Amino acid sequence: MDTNSRIVEPLAEDKPQGSGSEAARELWRRDLKARTETVAVVAAEWAGAVDREARFPEEAFAALRAQRLLGIMIPSDLGGEGADLSDVVDICYRLGQACSSTAMIYAMHQACLACLSRHGHDHPWHRALLRRVAGEQLLLASSTTEGQGGGNVRASAAPVEYADGGIRLERAATVVSYGEQADAILTTARRSADAPASDQVLVAFLKEDYSLEPLVGWDALGMRGTCSSGFKLRAAGSAEQILPEPYERIHPQSMVPVSHLAWSATWAGIAAGAVERARAFVRHAARHSGGTMPPGAAHFTKATASLRTLRGVIASSLRAYERIAGDGQALGALEFQAMMNLTKVEASELAVAIVLNTARVCGLAGYRNDSEFSIGRALRDVLSSPIMISNDRILGNLAGTMLMAAVPGGID
Repeated sequence: MDTNSRIVEPLAEDKPQGSGSEAARELWRRDLKARTETVAVVAAEWAGAVDREARFPEEAFAALRAQRLLGIMIPSDLGGEGADLSDVVDICYRLGQACSSTAMIYAMHQACLACLSRHGHDHPWHRALLRRVAGEQLLLASSTTEGQGGGNVRASAAPVEYADGGIRLERAATVVSYGEQADAILTTARRSADAPASDQVLVAFLKEDYSLEPLVGWDALGMRGTCSSGFKLRAAGSAEQILPEPYERIHPQSMVPVSHLAWSATWAGIAAGAVERARAFVRHAARHSGGTMPPGAAHFTKATASLRTLRGVIASSLRAYERIAGDGQALGALEFQAMMNLTKVEASELAVAIVLNTARVCGLAGYRNDSEFSIGRALRDVLSSPIMISNDRILGNLAGTMLMAAVPGGID
């Protein structure tokens, strides 16, 4: 099994025939893979320090900027490379093997870009921001979690206030991953003071537009380099910084599918990295015992099979997204939204199970933090996957939808 291969291979009809734009696209993808590998080497070198010090992976992001990977999904007419979501998913998968925090931050940044590209592409202010991201390799963060309730991102307490020809916003942003390191923040808010909590807009603020007052720190079990602290966010700008479409469309069409697929690829990457470490342990143990397999070798088979399943889950959902990517109505359909949410749930649960199996493969060598076969960091990081975006909340919210859905009559 090659854990470095693409999650989704191009369809036969998409593969180059030896000339023209198809061949150019294939060359571009090879170059993209090489650029990604350059970043992954740097990210892996500093992953231990990022985890120990609970700090932003600055070396990896310097490499991402140098390789110009932050703006690849921006359309070419705005200075980007017009990459597909499948390209971003592959990058998240590879970075997940190298440094979990780097991959997760990259995934969140790309979800922000997807929202801007789809819903702000024809709006002058947001077009200018997209050009800046592509040209200057700016890093975008999102702020959708608010107050003590936390997880309901489809309701906002703080409203946009309109005064003196501009807008203001003050919100208790209890989780803003890498907020202090970002160059801009996309935040949800109530449309106005008299709007209901569910009538939300998405606003883009540049770093000079806002201040962050610390509310709560980030001393977490894993994903320590995401620096997901909480802040009082105070921002001011112009009304044109509000994306023209309501968040009730942005959320299902862009935020949910891109986030869930990029996150899932990140977790799959963490699992793949653990499988590779378990493979190295089994080979090492067999060489030093006359070819006898270690006691946990059966768990390696199980972990390998589960990783194949996990990659298949992501690939299937990614294909489904790509088929309807240009159809906003189809993207918002209950059946598709349920599939995207269940992809997140299934991917996170499988990734945790895979890493746990690799820990049993490596035994005490995997349990130790000072071993070359340690699984500790991968396990701590992957445990965030069913918790930070709660699987229980997702499954509870989907219960009604699942009751209305018919049981499939066939495999396809």
